[in-house]
Amino acid sequence: MAAQPSPAPAGRRLTWPWFLVVAVVYLVILQGLGALIGVDRSEGDSQFPTAASVIRNGVLPIGLSVLFGAALVTWLGWWGSVMAYRVPVRRWVRFVPISMLVVAVLAVNYPNLADQPLSLVLSLLAMTLLVGIGEELMFRGIGVQVFKRAGLSEGKVALWSSVVFGAVHLSNAFGEGTQAIFQAVIVSTSGYFFYLCLRVGGTLLLPMLVHGLWDFSLLSNTVGPDPKTSPGMILPILLQVVLIVLVLVKRRSIEPTNRNQNAAPQPPATRPGTA
Repeated sequence: MAAQPSPAPAGRRLTWPWFLVVAVVYLVILQGLGALIGVDRSEGDSQFPTAASVIRNGVLPIGLSVLFGAALVTWLGWWGSVMAYRVPVRRWVRFVPISMLVVAVLAVNYPNLADQPLSLVLSLLAMTLLVGIGEELMFRGIGVQVFKRAGLSEGKVALWSSVVFGAVHLSNAFGEGTQAIFQAVIVSTSGYFFYLCLRVGGTLLLPMLVHGLWDFSLLSNTVGPDPKTSPGMILPILLQVVLIVLVLVKRRSIEPTNRNQNAAPQPPATRPGTA
């Protein structure tokens, strides 16, 4: 008996050019709403001096972008495939989410947060968790599905979803200049690591958690009227370098040797003339 073709993915179709349009709309929501309701912080050294600045510059526009992503996934009918991504991966790749979670916890600027009002710390936590939810839903959720359904290999799905993720962050050039280009490259590599978190966990919840805690760790150095950078900030930088080298060295051994080890078993072939 010939192997049966795989069923078509459930839900509506979204091509990659339309996904790029969606990414632009997502960016307009973030940047546009932030510009309209944000608090001017150009005169201070702190990125988020008060809870109000966190809420207006971060929580509200990012929260709206989460709603946009959720509405899009609902319209596409992709919740099942977006939230669960069952693709085998080698055991060594588990090091990626584990190391990122450990470093995120260790690198938090606890002394700086201890000096801030509880409302500011909770606002920062809410904002960074929303960043993890929104960006992972858009890029490791919708983006991965778009390139996967286009017939790309897992390597190319990881590459292009990460490239788009980094390119979106080029919009920071309006506020940070050419530094945003370097940031976009680093963000692209982080996007690849979040993709590996998705592969390891088999659910979008894991990269959402890792992403949110990672950003909380980094931004814990930027809150308050007089923030002081923690020496622990070196840990995320070192881990980023380690993970880049590790993935470059072992990039050919991310996929399992037996690509079909989790495939559903096929019924036994029948001989001609037999029932």
